[in-house]
Amino acid sequence: MISLKSKLKNREVTVGSWITLGHPSIAEILEKAGFDWLVVDMEHSAITLPQTQQLVQVIELSGRIPLVRVGENDATLIKRVMDTGAHGVIVPMVNSEDDAIRAVNAVHYPPRGTRGVGLARAQGYGNDFEKYKEWVNKESIVIAQIEHIKAIENLEKILRVEGIDGTIIGPYDLSGSLGFPGNFDHEDVKKALERYKIVCEEMGKPMGMHVIPPDPVEVQKRIKEGYKFIAWSLDTLFLSVHCRNGLKMIREKM
Repeated sequence: MISLKSKLKNREVTVGSWITLGHPSIAEILEKAGFDWLVVDMEHSAITLPQTQQLVQVIELSGRIPLVRVGENDATLIKRVMDTGAHGVIVPMVNSEDDAIRAVNAVHYPPRGTRGVGLARAQGYGNDFEKYKEWVNKESIVIAQIEHIKAIENLEKILRVEGIDGTIIGPYDLSGSLGFPGNFDHEDVKKALERYKIVCEEMGKPMGMHVIPPDPVEVQKRIKEGYKFIAWSLDTLFLSVHCRNGLKMIREKM
């Protein structure tokens, strides 16, 4: 099986999804749908660290790739998330080269990084540290969220940091940093989004995007635009949109 790290390096298309509900059944349902990877969201949800480990266990033991979006670029939080067995992290608000270096260092042990050594689930509860240490160097994933105009301005430097495997654009926060939240048709926002595409293409790095609507046509559209690391919607929207649309259809025919 080709690893996610290799697919990112080769700019192959992968499609994952987002988990915001902290129940193992959610992870199991989405895993069985066949996503390439699943993200446990610790930034915009009530999911706790113990719940994160449970979700990571379900995803990993089912043969999928578990990633975690941490709430901030914090070395202690990233270390604890990686110790649950997560295969990598998505780090918000990476706005500079220093931010990118901090994120990578938090995932890797010395001498490559600064991560402290613990003997938790990831390390086989103390039995597989040497094996895990080798795996982290070869296969762990660090995705930087590009969601501020400063990140666009520093994008080349961010992408040059060894250990940054890819990025994912955050259009809402990016537009907010420009003073036009949610206004993707504003000229400054369009320029920033276009700049993201140009720099990623010039540097041979995979573009990422979270397509929020649970509409496969939107995903196909982004793939045609060149995006490779694509998150398709999230658990709550898959549920709520299907229910709302179904009920609307039912009531229209009553």
